[in-house]
Amino acid sequence: MTEPNFESLRRAMVSNQLRTWAVNDPQVISAMGAVARETFVPADRAALAYVDALMPIAEGRSLNTSAATGRLLAALGVRAGEKVLLVGAATGYAAALLGELGARVVALEENRALADAAASALAGHAQVSIVNGPLAEGWAKDAPYDAILIDGAVEHVPDAISAQLKDGGRIATGIVERGVTRLASGRKAGEVLALADFVDAETAILPGFAIPKSFVF
Repeated sequence: MTEPNFESLRRAMVSNQLRTWAVNDPQVISAMGAVARETFVPADRAALAYVDALMPIAEGRSLNTSAATGRLLAALGVRAGEKVLLVGAATGYAAALLGELGARVVALEENRALADAAASALAGHAQVSIVNGPLAEGWAKDAPYDAILIDGAVEHVPDAISAQLKDGGRIATGIVERGVTRLASGRKAGEVLALADFVDAETAILPGFAIPKSFVF
């Protein structure tokens, strides 16, 4: 079989998936055009790295679509030198993009096999640290963060994660409600984190973020 031309596929992703879905931030476009997504997927699925669909990467987990990650990055507005917490590092693709944007990245993943795969794929990315722990708890050790990216959909943002964001810090995440996933972004003011969704999007759902059920008496 002919080896895929990944550089050509990456250019097609930028023109056909990102630009057509309002990912127009030049820095995000540049980063996504530079990072080799095929190195952040299982080896037997490398040829599918630029398909516009969720990619299964572990039991119950999928790699987010390039378009969704691109929109989240554009909404987050990362600036060089900022410290960013990535929740849901998966195989390390979003972490590599944040690093390409100049951020100092703490990339959190609770699945040990995925964390190990991310660490391997990110070898040489000195500005990215992979840490292993429950996603919903964030990573308080290196808090506070200038920005937080949750690269997937959650039912809610736990207080533990909100508390790790600086006053004035930004957040971008997917939100799932009644089976519908949307992308949202917001900013923290004092102790209040306000989110506003901005587009419906197919988004990988992250485990551990279910809204606690209320007891009815």
